[in-house]
Amino acid sequence: MKKNVIFIAKGKSFMANTIVKNLQDADYDVLQIEPEIAAITECKGESDLFVFYLGPFVDDIANFLVYLKDICTEEDKLLILVGTATEIETATESIPKALVAGSFERPFDIKKLVEQADWLLRANDDLSRRKNILLVDDDGTFLKMAKDWLSGKYRVTIVTSGAQALMYIADNKPDLILLDYEMPVTSGPQVLEMIRSETKVDSIPVIFLTGKGDRESVMKVVSLKPDGYLLKTMPRDKLIAAVDEFFEKKKYKDLHDKNIQ
Repeated sequence: MKKNVIFIAKGKSFMANTIVKNLQDADYDVLQIEPEIAAITECKGESDLFVFYLGPFVDDIANFLVYLKDICTEEDKLLILVGTATEIETATESIPKALVAGSFERPFDIKKLVEQADWLLRANDDLSRRKNILLVDDDGTFLKMAKDWLSGKYRVTIVTSGAQALMYIADNKPDLILLDYEMPVTSGPQVLEMIRSETKVDSIPVIFLTGKGDRESVMKVVSLKPDGYLLKTMPRDKLIAAVDEFFEKKKYKDLHDKNIQ
C-alpha cells in the first residue's frame, strides 16, 4: 500500500508541522500545498488522500472548496478535514458531508488521525481492485440511491451530465458506464454516439438507464445498440443482480475471445 498524502494548509503553523511530522513518522510521503486551485491542480494525481488543515481563512476560499469538491467527486479522492467545529461546518457548506471521509475537531488526537488515514488507504486499496462503474444521471436522488446500492461490490463514480461523463472518460476508463437515457442538454444517445466515435474509449461498455418500460420506449433504446438497458424502477436486488450478470457474462466472453486468438 502506497502511503502518500497531500496536506493542504495555509502557511506554516506549529500544529500543521506537528501533523506533517506524525504522518512522516508513520512512513507517509507528505506533499504540502497551499489551498489554491493552481497548486492542487498540479499535484492532485500524486495521492488519493487529502488532509485539509482548516483555519479562519476558510471563509475566503469558496472557489477552492468547490473545486476540491469536484475533484473528490469526479476522481474518487479521500478527504479528511481538520479544524474547529465552525471551520468544518463552513467547509461542508461547499463540500457535502458525504464526500468527507473523516473530520477531526481541534483539539484532537493526532495518532487517531494517522490511524484513520491508514484505514482509509487500506480500504481504498481494496476498492481499487473492484470493477469501476461510471454512473451518469441528472437526478441527484437516483444517483445517491444507486451509488449506495452498488458501492457494496463496485467502485462507483457519479457525474450529473453527459459533458461531465465525457470529461471523466477522457482521463479514466471505467469498466462500465450506466447512462441515463433522458438527460437535458446532452442526452444519453448523444453521449453514446460520442463515445462510440472515439477509438480511445469506444470499447467501454454502456448500459442505458431508462424510466420507461413500455415496448415502444424499450425498442427505441435497444435500437441504439447499447450493451444493455436497465429500468430505473428496478428494486435494489434486481439492479445489483443485473450488473453482476453483465460482468459475469463479459468475463466468460473475454476468456472465450482470448482462447480463440
